[in-house]
Amino acid sequence: MKTTFDFLSRCEHEQFCYHHDKQTGLRAFIAVHNTVRGPGLGGTRLWHYDDLDAAALDALRLSEGMTYKAAVAGLPLGGGKAVIVADGREDDPVCRAERFAAFGAFIDKLGGTYITAEDVGTKPSDMVEIRRNTAHVVGLPAEQGGSGDPSPVTAYGCLRGIEALVESVFGCHGLDGVHVAVQGLGKVGLPLVRMLLDAGASVTAADINPDSVAEARAYGADIVTVDAIYDVDCDVFSPCALGATLNDDTIPRLHARIIAGCANNQLAEARHGDLLHEMGIVYGVDYAINAGGLINVYTEIEGYDAERARRRAGEIYHTMHRLMQISEMEGVSMVRSAALLADDALKKVIA
Repeated sequence: MKTTFDFLSRCEHEQFCYHHDKQTGLRAFIAVHNTVRGPGLGGTRLWHYDDLDAAALDALRLSEGMTYKAAVAGLPLGGGKAVIVADGREDDPVCRAERFAAFGAFIDKLGGTYITAEDVGTKPSDMVEIRRNTAHVVGLPAEQGGSGDPSPVTAYGCLRGIEALVESVFGCHGLDGVHVAVQGLGKVGLPLVRMLLDAGASVTAADINPDSVAEARAYGADIVTVDAIYDVDCDVFSPCALGATLNDDTIPRLHARIIAGCANNQLAEARHGDLLHEMGIVYGVDYAINAGGLINVYTEIEGYDAERARRRAGEIYHTMHRLMQISEMEGVSMVRSAALLADDALKKVIA
């Protein structure tokens, strides 16, 4: 099992910071992986972790993914990510506001190398509290000139990516009759389910949240248990929950030709990308297909325009086709295809 320092030595992060604010009880990590293309932009995740090492590793892994996500998307940004360790006290609105304000001061100390945004467990109102102490934040509410919740744009980009992969693999245009199994019905998974159904796909979905399940069922999705979702006979398996759900135990259970979802760090280990390739499963690489949220908040830096953000997220369709072309020409997995595309983008900047 990799430790924090194993990961740091392998991935060569530029900055890795821990902050404990004794007054508010805030415990947070900020990881900046690479700023060759620009400042590291990535959301802040609020989550219950088993221990601080698990939180640190999450920040490191996520920030590395953001570097490649920005590079593949062609954005002038680097890779960064933050995690705040939840302990239950943030359920109190006053404590929550104080902690996010303190977190804003922590971000500001980095001098602009890291820009934060919304992520799992956080919301636009949290970004407002962060904004009290730093200008290095995006994802503010629309009424304050921000882009608001990026989830619908993330889902739209993923939808376009699925359309491209279905076109490449099955040779058909559109999603009529395509069966998609969606794992996770959170802020991105639910909008994706609705978009898939509107596009003519049939959807089977699963989540631990009964309210989300009820909403997906009301849209027209079939529901299975969170464990049974891996066994669904489908065309596309779409991971939209937390990371590492594609592993040695779950991959052999899949009955799909395509994996394409909104979750970050879907592979438990990098080698699983090659395993999927060997099995004849096309993997729509997570950081390439779920870049819509990053594209959305980047547009906010320029002066937010919702139509421009959606149009840019729609270009993920072309990115997926490009990755398929590289994979076929080079005879490599989609994971390696995406890495080649990202590395090329990073090297061009250095040159």
